Amino acid sequence: MSDSLVLFNELSTRDGGVVAVATLNAPKSLNALSLEMIELLTEKLDAWAKDDRVKIVWLEGAGDKALCAGGDVVALYRAMTEAAHVDEAGAFAETYFTAEYRLDYMIHTYSKPLVVWGNGIVMGGGLGLMAGGGQRIATESTRIAMPEITIGLYPDIGASWFLNRMPPGVGAYLGLTGAQINARDALDLGLADRLIPHARRQDVLDTLVDADLGAPDTDLHSILRDFEARREAPNAQVMPRLDEIQSLVDAATVNEAVTRILDDAKDDDWLAANRQRLALGCPMSAHLVWRMLARHRHASLADAFRDELNLSVQCCRHGELAEGVRALLIDKDKNPRWSHADVARVPERDVEDFLSPLWSPQAHPLRDL
Repeated sequence: MSDSLVLFNELSTRDGGVVAVATLNAPKSLNALSLEMIELLTEKLDAWAKDDRVKIVWLEGAGDKALCAGGDVVALYRAMTEAAHVDEAGAFAETYFTAEYRLDYMIHTYSKPLVVWGNGIVMGGGLGLMAGGGQRIATESTRIAMPEITIGLYPDIGASWFLNRMPPGVGAYLGLTGAQINARDALDLGLADRLIPHARRQDVLDTLVDADLGAPDTDLHSILRDFEARREAPNAQVMPRLDEIQSLVDAATVNEAVTRILDDAKDDDWLAANRQRLALGCPMSAHLVWRMLARHRHASLADAFRDELNLSVQCCRHGELAEGVRALLIDKDKNPRWSHADVARVPERDVEDFLSPLWSPQAHPLRDL
């Protein structure tokens, strides 16, 4: 296999067109999204958008375990801990998150059919790649989460926008608890369009290559529909608990919502795991989840990305993210020492400090979205 972090392949179709395939190629790290991978993928997607031969773009991850397990938070950690001052720590974060969000926005607004094969783990930055796809394919092993509360971040990559488009309360619950959802949940919540068994991946690609993609009666939707197997989806986790979830986050403040979730004593393994994640998570992150969802309830996707860039860089200028990554991925002691003892003891002025703007609208790095 090539040493390239992203593999690109152009499959010639029967009618002389191309199915263009991009494969994230870092399976040992579950295809964690590095800055180099982001830049390579952005450049190629831009070229394919301008290439008349390209009829369909296909995005996947190498190996059988993950599309992408998230962003390269270890690189962010090194930048934060090796920086001489906060401005230096923020410089790499600005470069990384600007490139990532620009790529995610490109996928959301891509001019050609873009199929995302969301097999296995799809978390954090991986969901940023999948969420905007034209046809988002889940498989029987798809496992989605925005678990940023465990590392002192918050659901970014456009989640401030798309979590708001789920049934009321669900986005807030997923963001606060970092809950893991499966393929059935992804279909129910609008994060996936189809479920196709992973074993049929090559069959799907072969069918696309053999199709006359220029013919008026050839339809990508109908091709993919022929491979659907929703009966193979695991049991839903979210919708059977919708009333419970909505009741838990039916609160005027994040302090109240967190208290309701943590005090819930229902004997339910999925809810209990979510409670535990929240209990150990970063108190500041809970506030940021709540505030960002409120700020972007009626905002545009572009505005959400611009606001997320500001907040993500601010998170790297403060200490919570570095401490969360240290505890989970560097020292692996799983004992983060957060700045605040619990959600109720986070001062409003500290939250406002995280949300304070770093750029004027005219100078914002994503002002052109």
